[in-house]
Amino acid sequence: MCPYCGVGCGLLVQVRGGQVTKVKGDPAHPANLGDICAKAVHLPPVLRTADRLLHPQVRRRRDGNLEGVPWELALRFTADRMREIVAAHGPDAVAFYASGQLLTEEYYVASKLARAGFGTNNFDTNSRLCMASAAAGYARSLGSDGPPATYADIDLADCFVLIGSNTADCHPVTFKRIRRRKREAPDDVTVIVVDPRWTETADVADLHLPIRPGSDIALLNAMLHVLWREDLLDPRFVADHTSGWERLLPVIERYPPERGAALTGLSSEIIVAAARRFGRARAALTLWSMGINQSHVGTDKNAAIINLHLATGQIGRPGAGPFSLTGQPNAMGGRETGGLAHLLPGYRLVADPDDRAVVERHWTIPVGSLPASPGRSALQIFEGLATGAVRAVWILCTNPAASMPDLDLVEKALRQADLVVVQDAYHPTETTRFADVLLPAAQWPEKAGVMTSSERRLTYLPKLVDPPGEALPDAVILTRFAREMGWKEMFPYESESEIFDELAALTAGRMCDYSGVSHMRLQSNGPLQWPAPAPDHPGTARLYTDGRFPTSGGRARLVPVEHEEPLEPADAGFPLTLTTGRVHDHWHTLTRTGKSPALRSRTPEPILEVNLRDARRASIQDGDFVEIASRRGKAVAQCRVSVAIREGTCFLPFHWGRQAGFYKSANNLTLGGRDPISHQPELKACAVRLRRVLS
Repeated sequence: MCPYCGVGCGLLVQVRGGQVTKVKGDPAHPANLGDICAKAVHLPPVLRTADRLLHPQVRRRRDGNLEGVPWELALRFTADRMREIVAAHGPDAVAFYASGQLLTEEYYVASKLARAGFGTNNFDTNSRLCMASAAAGYARSLGSDGPPATYADIDLADCFVLIGSNTADCHPVTFKRIRRRKREAPDDVTVIVVDPRWTETADVADLHLPIRPGSDIALLNAMLHVLWREDLLDPRFVADHTSGWERLLPVIERYPPERGAALTGLSSEIIVAAARRFGRARAALTLWSMGINQSHVGTDKNAAIINLHLATGQIGRPGAGPFSLTGQPNAMGGRETGGLAHLLPGYRLVADPDDRAVVERHWTIPVGSLPASPGRSALQIFEGLATGAVRAVWILCTNPAASMPDLDLVEKALRQADLVVVQDAYHPTETTRFADVLLPAAQWPEKAGVMTSSERRLTYLPKLVDPPGEALPDAVILTRFAREMGWKEMFPYESESEIFDELAALTAGRMCDYSGVSHMRLQSNGPLQWPAPAPDHPGTARLYTDGRFPTSGGRARLVPVEHEEPLEPADAGFPLTLTTGRVHDHWHTLTRTGKSPALRSRTPEPILEVNLRDARRASIQDGDFVEIASRRGKAVAQCRVSVAIREGTCFLPFHWGRQAGFYKSANNLTLGGRDPISHQPELKACAVRLRRVLS
């Protein structure tokens, strides 16, 4: 499986002389059917690079240098410092910050180490920046996390709504499947793209809706108003399988298309047209990603999408459903293992005493030993480091000093921490330069384990080559550390399959049940989708086909939600709204793709996209270098002036961190305000002003 986005493409990998020499798509894998994107093609040159972290390193004093040490010494040093911090400040002075790029087994061991070992729920991941609002949205509306649909539905849908997702750049293989479906039946298939920018994704659209950033709920409520007014809902499905319509209707009545137009900046005619296309579709599929989730009302935006599907009965059947596109390869697997600060394995909640009791029995730890309060979410961890409430942080397989909003706060937090442990495959990164302990980790495909893609499909990743130097798989590092802490009985693992089997048993009876899955089964029979509760169960393509939902009454919940403006609206001092995102050739903070000569040459620098009218007002021309300033910081980028982005909006990719050049980082500008339910930050909207930089 590919280590990049959540599509979960299957790969065929050629190995010669102990090194990966070629990568191509696996025609037998149902996620991609042989197709792959440029990032996967160019994996070989990014595996063995000059900046691979090869040996453990320790900084004994903050004003000292990192020094190479044996593994035993690095783990002993870390254990001694952790004991000191816990003894002085308690277990909640320790936090772990992990990644949706970890294997499921690694996620599980790290989460267990924090909760059962240290006794803290301060375990969160960069999935909090990615899919937390989708997870919370599914749970609130449907009763459980987990996308109901499958990639096979793309071949069956006759209406696609792509909202908050530049699918062509961020999930290119999925986009090509949508484009192929449109080309095969151009007169029968409708594609609606909702995005302030005209992108390659919009090239296939029948309707492009360039909304004002942050106005998604207004659009979705207005579409639902049209469907209600024109009798295009499914009243039988609503009556038999949902609750809450009587609370939702008064809200929907307040969003006629005219009001929707005023709030979104669209015409009422295009809102009506989009609603009718959706409402008259035989099978409608809505796909979304960070443009929906990265908002202070991201969970409400997810509810608005799901409301649309529930009210029309477009869920649980072929070609239909709300389908979030996961940003990272194993963000789904992480949520299954309890990889967020409020979760335990199997989509259990740390605040639920029955859920805690089940996990305590499974882990054979004393009753009442698991902490009952949710831990700190991603930004809260770094805020705690900045104030001294958190003293130690262990960062695994991620680069928060480049990917977090408000980077000044993040850097301050890492400087003030008593102990920073970073487990990574590369050094230096924006984050590793703050480390007191550096632990060299194996990466794809130097270790074995499982990942879960956006469509709930588990794929086994075999180890193909040895890691360089003394690098070890993350699960091995964590297990060795746990034993150094004296917790060998809780961490007896000698293989990845033992870890997976322990987790799989803990999912039994849960929505994400894969107790019938094992490494051997995945190796023998190939990938499959959960739930798969028995060894002979074939897996489950779609959820909720019987119209029953995992809520107390078996009904999905229609949740009334209202439009809210972005936390930081444009004003006279900062007249534009900046939105950020990915580009086709790069991944996250360039830790991998920035090392590929081909990908780097195709997209060497961040480019600011500016509307023609906004550029004229700021006396900016196409190709100028521009300073972008927010209330938190500045960035500088060359600009592309066009009419392909909505007036009042500008776009800057977030991949470049301060290591590439201090003023190349979009996250110098972004703000840390977040959704009160999902705790996901509003990375998609902040107020900025532009100034031409004179050469």
